[in-house]
Amino acid sequence: MANVTFHQDPVTLLGKEVKEGDQAPNFTVLSNDLNEVTLHDYKGKIKLISVVPSIDTGVCAEQTKRFNDAAKKLDNVQVITISMDLPFAQKRWKTVNEVKDLEILSDHRDGNFGENYGVLIKELRLLARSIFVVDSDDKVSYVEYVEEVSNHPDYDKALDAAKQAK
Repeated sequence: MANVTFHQDPVTLLGKEVKEGDQAPNFTVLSNDLNEVTLHDYKGKIKLISVVPSIDTGVCAEQTKRFNDAAKKLDNVQVITISMDLPFAQKRWKTVNEVKDLEILSDHRDGNFGENYGVLIKELRLLARSIFVVDSDDKVSYVEYVEEVSNHPDYDKALDAAKQAK
């Protein structure tokens, strides 16, 4: 399992760690209008899944804005941000920050994404910062579990992986 800390304190990640080459686990999360969304809703597309603990915090907000800006330049790539925030809070944040080129989805209801991707922090019921690139055949082609939750991911590596995925 990935070794992850939150403000330098080790945390326990629930679920199974996802590795490059794995078949991407399905998940069920909620859209901002409370509709269920699954991995299969993006069938045939490359998915760049940006996972953040809480959209309304500094690093999480910057991460989401950076991927939103990059999304415009990616062909056949659906950029998705997933957090444990309530869908209503995500919708408000998205509107206030004029984020229009990616989807923000909520794992708040049951932590299904978090457990299926091994990023649900047991002690906090938040998601550990991570990035997953899933190709159009739903194979995982890139994974980054950020070791310290308050740190940024490697944006360039994630974007390069999304551009190279098929």
